[in-house]
Amino acid sequence: MATAAKKITLSSSRDIPFNQLVISQANVRRIKAGVSIEDLAEDIARRTLLQSITVRPVRDADGNETGMFEIPAGGRRYRALELLVKQKRLAKNAPVPCVIREGGLAEEDSLAENIQRAALHPLDQFRAFLAFREKGMSEEEIAANQFVSVAVVKQRLRLASVSPKLLDVYADDGMTLDQLMAFTVNGDHERQEQVFERLAQSYSKEPHIIRRMLTESAVRVADKRAQFVGLDAYAEAGGVVMRDLFQGDDGGWLQDVGLLETLVAEKLRLQSEAISDEDWKWIDVAPDFPYGHTYGLRRLRGEQPALTEQEQSTRDALQAELEGLAQSYAEADDLPEEVDARLGEIETAISALDDRPEVFDPTEIERAGAFISIDASGNLKVERGYVRPVDERPVETEADSENETGAVAAEAEHDPDRSITEIDTAIENEEDDGLKPIPDRLMTELTAHRTLALRHALGEQPDVAFLAALHALTLRAFYYYGSDTCLELDLKIITLGAQAPGLNDNSMASAVDARHQSWVAVLPKEPDELWDALQAFDSDSRQALFAHCVSLSVNAIYEAYNRRPRALAHADQLAQAVDLDMVAAGWIPTIDTYFGRVTKARILASVREAKGTRAGDRIEHLKKGDMAETAQELLAASGWLPEPLRTPGRPSMVIAETVSTEIDRSVDKHVGEMTDDGGETAMAETELQTEDQAAEIDTQVAAE
Repeated sequence: MATAAKKITLSSSRDIPFNQLVISQANVRRIKAGVSIEDLAEDIARRTLLQSITVRPVRDADGNETGMFEIPAGGRRYRALELLVKQKRLAKNAPVPCVIREGGLAEEDSLAENIQRAALHPLDQFRAFLAFREKGMSEEEIAANQFVSVAVVKQRLRLASVSPKLLDVYADDGMTLDQLMAFTVNGDHERQEQVFERLAQSYSKEPHIIRRMLTESAVRVADKRAQFVGLDAYAEAGGVVMRDLFQGDDGGWLQDVGLLETLVAEKLRLQSEAISDEDWKWIDVAPDFPYGHTYGLRRLRGEQPALTEQEQSTRDALQAELEGLAQSYAEADDLPEEVDARLGEIETAISALDDRPEVFDPTEIERAGAFISIDASGNLKVERGYVRPVDERPVETEADSENETGAVAAEAEHDPDRSITEIDTAIENEEDDGLKPIPDRLMTELTAHRTLALRHALGEQPDVAFLAALHALTLRAFYYYGSDTCLELDLKIITLGAQAPGLNDNSMASAVDARHQSWVAVLPKEPDELWDALQAFDSDSRQALFAHCVSLSVNAIYEAYNRRPRALAHADQLAQAVDLDMVAAGWIPTIDTYFGRVTKARILASVREAKGTRAGDRIEHLKKGDMAETAQELLAASGWLPEPLRTPGRPSMVIAETVSTEIDRSVDKHVGEMTDDGGETAMAETELQTEDQAAEIDTQVAAE
């Protein structure tokens, strides 16, 4: 006959006055962790005590109860109550719900209470935050209620808003928290699920790859088109901005690219209407133009309009205020916000007065036009006063139809049997007593002799030869009618936009254009005045102008249809002579500029050259897209350059085989260790925003 199981008797519970409780030395918790005592006290004040305190009677030497009770488990709750008593928010003898334990060890009670408690799964906390909001609590109220920042609340709510299918995968430990955070970049559930399915076929599931896949068709907020339109206008039109709440995103991404393009076109159209009122013959409008789009066009020389007395007075006042503020805060480490904002306003106002559009001759405007686009900072860019070759006035010739000598010479060209003597005799017979021009043929002979003599003399006077070459090149670089020279020198300037899209926004392009415009400002308007102007220049100015003109003719571009090996070899020599450093010039290897456009073998060769053979071996198994992404991150600050960009004689980036531990750590950071169950990596790409968020997830909801 079976013996009946003994019934369990639970420990008794009762309310004990707070002043009869003391902390036990048997409490195993020694390390502070989780919610602070102050926050826990505030939580108790708001919700009262949610969990009873475990106590044991304190006995004297004879084993008799003293009326006091020690707390082996629940010390943090006791400290929070003690703080409330000190703040006089709780009475000293306030009853505290307690569970009274007898028998066993006090340390056992303390340890059991702390280790047997199951931490709340992070997803449950995310969903709890979402439930708070659905019940009408604002993000600020949730933050105050849970003693976290509003940013943390936004993060939790964003995590809870991921596709339910993916949340189920996370709940079943099918993805890491870092991967789940990466999926929050794009709120489109369908897109999230598509990316997740694509990842199932890939060995690499790093968070940065998830983010890239979710934003590959979007436009960064830093893009000049987005800056031009403005986020407010984009949002008002119904556009969605994707944000990454868990790591820096430079402002996020604009999801609706079609809407952005429409807004850009409309704003450009509206702003170009004001330019159209200036009566230009043509206006070319586009978000961007290729680098060198103005080459081959003559630029009108306008004049900066003088400031009126009122404008000059305003500018002087602004300048005085600017200098006063700068002097007042010269020693300050940080400027007050209002001062910093005012300085920005003053600088903007002064720039508006100084950088006003030039005034052009109305008769020239009739055949000239303007380019309207967006500059690299997202501001409207207007380039006025360019004349196309087809709109130029016909160049007047000095043909003299009444010159009988010219007619006779022309006749000789069609009658080669007539001798020079016969032609000269015919001319003499036709002359009257007046002085006639020298015959053309004779002029040709005489000037041939002079040309030879000039060549000899110029060859022996380098300074004059330099001035003459500078004159010829400057005519070609700055004047459409560049025929005021006897030197047969030419300057061929090619545009580079077709070869490298986006080059117009490059910092080097801006520097070259700024240098060109600085020379435009000092050179005379008319080409026939150039020689005298150059003679008046000092030696340094001549050399600087000469260098600029010659630089415009450089063509070191490789073209498959136009083999120029000797020219490219000279480009190497030229790069060596000027010590060209493409890293300092701002070029860096990225997916767009290199890795995404070469084979896997070249990517591996690049990584091995810059980071060592072992680094290349560690990423060799990756697919092309993942390999390019990893290579971009590994080589971002390495200074590595592909061979076409290297300058002979400059140090290379080759690293020896001995590089091991440091490279391994670097590669592990970006690639991660592959596991056996489908390739999920152990890499943790980011942490949650606050310092102790990992601890919060485990302890916040089940606050002790």
